Amino acid sequence: MARYRVTFLPGEVTVEVDDQDFPYGRYGRPGSLLDIALHHGVRLEHKCGGKCACTTCHVVVKGREESLSPMELDEEDRLDTAQGLTVRSRLGCQAVVRGDVTVEMTG
Repeated sequence: MARYRVTFLPGEVTVEVDDQDFPYGRYGRPGSLLDIALHHGVRLEHKCGGKCACTTCHVVVKGREESLSPMELDEEDRLDTAQGLTVRSRLGCQAVVRGDVTVEMTG
């Protein structure tokens, strides 16, 4: 059992999560930024339903990148098509929270 703080920018919305409560819903990987955002009423776009088939849940990690699961090849390949891609880009549906983190929603 671990508790984390996830901050979504813009808007400075910070939510506290407990990894024993994952998954919250059925969108994205259990405990992903998308799963957490939707459960807490944070609007994070997800046109493909969190299946790593689009880039609408693209976020840029602003702090504590090491607090997210490692990027897998399918996420990396999909991100290559994202508008505004940076070295700190992740897909909200694939990045599983493992510690305190701050992300900026791009959509």
